Amino acid sequence: MEQARAEFIYLLQLAYSGELGAARAYAGHRASLRNPQERRSLGKILRDELVHRHCILAMLRELGSAPEPRRERKMNKVGRAISLFCFLGGWFFPMWGAGRLESQNIREYEHAARLAQVAGLSHFIDRLLEMAEVEWDHELFFRTQAQRHWLWRWMPHWVIPPPREEIRTAFASFVASGSREVERVHAPWIVR
Repeated sequence: MEQARAEFIYLLQLAYSGELGAARAYAGHRASLRNPQERRSLGKILRDELVHRHCILAMLRELGSAPEPRRERKMNKVGRAISLFCFLGGWFFPMWGAGRLESQNIREYEHAARLAQVAGLSHFIDRLLEMAEVEWDHELFFRTQAQRHWLWRWMPHWVIPPPREEIRTAFASFVASGSREVERVHAPWIVR
């Protein structure tokens, strides 16, 4: 349980800083768009990322932990660089890149829910699964947008997530299995 708790805290710290990078990037992405409907959609996604950050911070505080300042500075810079790229990289690449990242975020929150289960922190689970579902919605938006572009067929594609309902179904199967095994958290190099 202690190992799962430590891994859970580490994953929350990664997610918290990752959401900062995403928020910075989406602010620039939204500003770079011309289509008002796309701008509104990006505005909602940006707000969702900030809500996730607020929720994760509350979890960290409840666990007696805090964000990692060095990682916060790094992800702030990464987010701002991506934000600038959105003005230079055209329409497609920011949509494609965001879809790819959101796909990873779904799994990150599912992983966090499993760690919370193993660590005996079940009161966090519903919120984590809800965040995974919101990230699923984000991935769908970005993928749908990117698929409309002719460059889509030339780019590597990520694994399309299973249906949204599978997030909770897969978690329920994990709980029913009685498993105490959760793979270790491996931070992507960009957020280490």
